[in-house]
Amino acid sequence: MSAQDTFISHLVELRQRLVRAVLAVLVVFVALFVWPGSGPIYDWLALPLMRALPEGTKMIATGVVTPFLVPMKVTAMVALFIALPYVLYQAWAFVAPGLYENEKKLALPLIVGSTVLFFLGVAFCYYFVFVRVFTFIHQFSPKSITPAPDIEAYFSFVITMFLAFGITFEIPIIVIVLVRMGIVEVEKLRAARPYVIVGAFIVAAIVTPPDVISQIMLALPMCLLYEAGLFFARFVAARAKDAPEADAPMTDEQMESELDRADR
Repeated sequence: MSAQDTFISHLVELRQRLVRAVLAVLVVFVALFVWPGSGPIYDWLALPLMRALPEGTKMIATGVVTPFLVPMKVTAMVALFIALPYVLYQAWAFVAPGLYENEKKLALPLIVGSTVLFFLGVAFCYYFVFVRVFTFIHQFSPKSITPAPDIEAYFSFVITMFLAFGITFEIPIIVIVLVRMGIVEVEKLRAARPYVIVGAFIVAAIVTPPDVISQIMLALPMCLLYEAGLFFARFVAARAKDAPEADAPMTDEQMESELDRADR
């Protein structure tokens, strides 16, 4: 098979994987829209804020279509989270034939681990951080102010915080990958610990609301997760030294065979 035919077959394979991933998200989205519905899903997302506000307080919508559009966006976000394992599997099935055997053994645990850590970061943000941040803000707000948060602003805030904590919980994976690929040594990462601590508080101050509670709740996990990454990176570095040289690259025929087997 020529190089052009191989390239075209890769594009066809990529299209198929993308279509399957999008269809999976759409199926979950439709299922969530039918039950429990976009309204209850948004109410669940707004629950930490509503519990911190005075009794009887409601959120507001300043746009004409905002009461419909924002809950739909929230439903789409939840659908993506639910379908994320299948989406990542499609990405894995596409890139796996082009990896060495030792890379396959490392890549799959990293994909699973990064997915679990991202969900843990989102859960930590929703169940632990939101409750304390909203309570802190409400306690220090003037009594002469009647809070009426806008639902679109709240959705933007939630997305920012979810991404911040989800990515923060990926720090051990990033550290392990850097060490495993030989980009940086564990000793240098240990030496950079003071700079990482300062950088964690700077990043937390940028991406979180201007209150001390949320900044500390993001910066401290970043530092602790960095230490966890250093701990596990020691074993990855030791194993890499003892590992044999990388396998020879696969030929076009071998790659086509891997693609066919993954497609089945």
